[in-house]
Amino acid sequence: MRPHPALLPVLASGLLLLTGCGTLTSAGEPVVPTPSAAGEEKDGIRVTGTGGCARPCATYTVTGPADGPVVTTVFFEFRAADGGVMDSVKETVPAVAPGATVSRTVTAAMVPPDSVVGGRVAIGTVRTVPAAEASASSGPCPPSGVRVYADKGDSAMGLRVVGLHLENCGTAPLSLDGYPEVQPLDEEHRALPAVRILKGGEAIASGTGAEGPARPFTLRPGARARAGLVWRNTTEAGEPVNAPYARVRWRSGAAPVMVVPELDLGTTGRLGVGPWKPAEGRAPAS
Repeated sequence: MRPHPALLPVLASGLLLLTGCGTLTSAGEPVVPTPSAAGEEKDGIRVTGTGGCARPCATYTVTGPADGPVVTTVFFEFRAADGGVMDSVKETVPAVAPGATVSRTVTAAMVPPDSVVGGRVAIGTVRTVPAAEASASSGPCPPSGVRVYADKGDSAMGLRVVGLHLENCGTAPLSLDGYPEVQPLDEEHRALPAVRILKGGEAIASGTGAEGPARPFTLRPGARARAGLVWRNTTEAGEPVNAPYARVRWRSGAAPVMVVPELDLGTTGRLGVGPWKPAEGRAPAS
């Protein structure tokens, strides 16, 4: 995202906007005050203060929900005085126990140190995943020896494609033959039985790489496989279906992993799931 142009200081109600010219960090950079957003709160996230950094920043707290430890992902928006977004920053907070509160700092890396910030830090989308089902593309290998995660996906003309990735991070060969089991979930992690799961991405569109049928293959240690989720967000008569989360099992009976593909299914209510296929290359070292 391109940084917002530096804003000129202006007089408003006889007060001059702060520019942070009088304080320097240990590296000699000006400390840029961010307008106060303290008190803004959403889904267990609370902005507690701003400023005190070389670039616009904010401190915030995350409180774990009562129903179990969660991994929290939140998008913060650093906004200019005219409401424009100067930077959008994604923060992921590791497992927070129920009722516990952790404090962190988020920094607008795309905003120049000498910029004058005239807006506020807003809390955008917040997503939580139960710690026991959290996925990751790197880090310690799960006890199963299998790592499953989703990529950022791609979209064009209302067609959406998100890749599910499987890495054999164990020590023994892994046999695959079939499709991942995918269960779309709403914002409260509740199943959406009205969504039709179709085998093969061609049920939605061709040329996505998620076409079937499934074929057996062996995945050596360190190798990866991929399957595609394909859908359209076409909206006609009826109520649109949104499923931010999906619970994924790489095969029947496997431990579930929760991913966040942001399934905006429109009124189609259909999700194509492609078969597992070998991916090019080996998995990067953790």
